[in-house]
Amino acid sequence: MTSPPPRLVILRALKLGDLLAAVPALRALARAFPDHVRTLAAPAWLEPLVRHVGVVDHIVDTPGLLAVDPSLRGADMAVNLHGRGPQSMALLAATGPSRLISFGLVGGPAWCEEEHERERWCRLLRESGIPAEADDLHLRVPDVAPPPQAMGATLLHPGASSGSRRWPPERWAAVARADTAEGRPVVITGDAGERSLAMEVARRAGLDDAAVLAGRTDLLGLLAAVGASDRVVCGDTGVAHVASALGTPSVVLFGPTSPARWGPPAAGPHVVVWHGRTGNPHATETDPGLLALSVEQVLLALDALPRPDPDPGGPGAQPGRARGPQAIRLRTG
Repeated sequence: MTSPPPRLVILRALKLGDLLAAVPALRALARAFPDHVRTLAAPAWLEPLVRHVGVVDHIVDTPGLLAVDPSLRGADMAVNLHGRGPQSMALLAATGPSRLISFGLVGGPAWCEEEHERERWCRLLRESGIPAEADDLHLRVPDVAPPPQAMGATLLHPGASSGSRRWPPERWAAVARADTAEGRPVVITGDAGERSLAMEVARRAGLDDAAVLAGRTDLLGLLAAVGASDRVVCGDTGVAHVASALGTPSVVLFGPTSPARWGPPAAGPHVVVWHGRTGNPHATETDPGLLALSVEQVLLALDALPRPDPDPGGPGAQPGRARGPQAIRLRTG
C-alpha cells in the first residue's frame, strides 16, 4: 500500500482583493510543494476564482476566524497568509500541523506594518526558506463571455466594503458624464448589495439601466468585464486588484490607506490618486482624504492612462488592452 500524499493547508479567510494580493505567495507554495495536496481555507464564494488561479487542489469554506473545518487537522504543513496573529496563528496551530509558517512565532519572521500586502506574504515565505516573488500576480482573463456592454468601455466601480473607501456617487456620475461626452461607453459594476448605488450613479449620469452590471455578473463574469474594458476607475477595493492582475489600465482612488500598502504594481498601466493622508479604513463615513480628491483630478488621471492598442487584432492582443506598461503616482495636496 502507498502512503497518502502530504498535505498543505493555507489560511486566507478574507475577500476578493485579499485573495488576489496573496496570489504570488500561493504560486510560490504550489511551486515549492507540487506533491502536496494543497487546501485553501477561504470563503466558499471565492471558489470560482481560486479554481481559475489554479494553485490549490481544494477550498474549504472558512468565512472568518471563529473555527476551521475538522478536515484541516493534522496537515504536514500549515501556512498563515491571513494576518499577524494571535487569532489566526492560534487557529492554525490548534489544527496540529507538523510545521507551521506564520508571523508571530517566536524566532520567526517579523511583521512589518508599512509593507505592501503582496510583498508581506512573499517575504514570510522567503524567510521561511521558500522562494517567492511579489510581482508574480498576473492572471489570464477567464474563458467566459464578457457582458457586451463592457467591450472597450470605461468601467466604474463605485462600491467598497466600508463607507470610508466610497467616493460620493455624484462624483462618480460626473466622471461617467465626462466619458460619455467624449463618446466612450461606460459601465458600472458591483455586487448585488451595491446595485442601488450603481443605479444611483447611472441615474445621475444619465445612463440607461443596461449600463449597470452591478448584481448581474458572477465572480468570473466580473473578471471578464474588467478584462474586456478599456480602463477601470475604482477605489481601494477588490476590483483594483482584478485590474492589476489582468493588466487592464486603471485609476485607483485611495483615501484612508496608503497605496504603498495596497496599490497596483509600479510596472503596470495604472494611476494612483491619493491625498497623502491616512485614516480608518473601516469607518462608516467617507474618509476626508478620499473626499479631498476632486472629479477634475480623477479625469486628469484618466488622461494619463496609456491609450488602447490601435491594432487590437495583432498577435496575442486582447480587446481594449493598452500598449506597454506605465506607472504613475499622483499625490494631491
